[in-house]
Amino acid sequence: MSGGLLLFVVGIVVNAQLDPSFYNTTCPNVHSIVSNVLTNVSQSDPRILASLIRLHFHDCFVQGCDGSILLNDTSSIVSEQSAGPNNNSIRGLDVVNQIKTAVENACPSVVSCADILALAAEVSSELANGPSWQVPLGRRDSVTANQTLANQNLPAPTFNLSLLISRFANQNLNITDLVALSGAHTIGRAQCKSFSSRLYNFSSSGNPDPTLNTTYLQTLRSICPNGGPGTNLTNLDLTTPDTFDNKYYSNLQQQNGLLQSDQELWNTTGASTISIVNSFSSNQSLFFEAFKASMIKMGNIGVLTGSQGEIRTQCNFVNGNSSGLATMVTKESLQDNERVSSI
Repeated sequence: MSGGLLLFVVGIVVNAQLDPSFYNTTCPNVHSIVSNVLTNVSQSDPRILASLIRLHFHDCFVQGCDGSILLNDTSSIVSEQSAGPNNNSIRGLDVVNQIKTAVENACPSVVSCADILALAAEVSSELANGPSWQVPLGRRDSVTANQTLANQNLPAPTFNLSLLISRFANQNLNITDLVALSGAHTIGRAQCKSFSSRLYNFSSSGNPDPTLNTTYLQTLRSICPNGGPGTNLTNLDLTTPDTFDNKYYSNLQQQNGLLQSDQELWNTTGASTISIVNSFSSNQSLFFEAFKASMIKMGNIGVLTGSQGEIRTQCNFVNGNSSGLATMVTKESLQDNERVSSI
């Protein structure tokens, strides 16, 4: 392990206003409430664990970890859910509402939706046999959303390494954060349209992506036929698709990364990400420690605290806006698909 990586892992900087003990008095059972809901849901939908980690990521990259991704369209809000990286893609909004209802029953108007997203991401990792950590809490919810920022800030699965590094740097996340957070692709699924360009006409060459293992290429072509609908799903990790481990990185070493943005971490000539991939591949404990550190760091982006924002009583709407509550159906309940972007 390099000295720089060691310093990063142990040198976690936490927002001074966030604290894992924030709800110890006002809602002491909040973690167990989140865990109980997700344990039940994941038994019938194991995909939900990856989806909720991703939902937290997609929230934090757009005006900070403030629950803005949860807000539905209203007369005054243009929802982030309709942004390109989220539309027909994000999952878990209905499960967040289940968690919120359970939390409200125990502790009315106390726990923010932004904190529920952060807790759900940690519990999801733990339930998938991944790392657990003490989640710093005390975020408050935004009263705005920003679809434009969602389109600008969220990395795409077709990004090269330079673009990935740039998008993460814009959030004050470094290269180790990029590689560690990408490791969340050790679980979850992706739609064919997220990677089909690698299979048939990569970079308009008429040939497949040369960094894609040829055996894996044939497997993926059988799942994603040329000219197909693009909505078929396949595992992000072909080795252990529902277990949070370090096999994602050994897949990259075998050129079995599903998304271009995954394989770029190992196949970009001279990239500093290569040594980090190799370290995480050979040492799962090192990956887990780095992932925990990066999740905590990401969870501090642009948080609202104190008297900022509000504690929403309904995660899909700001307080006092009952518009649409009678038909509170999120976009995801009308679909059953998922496209996972680079995380």
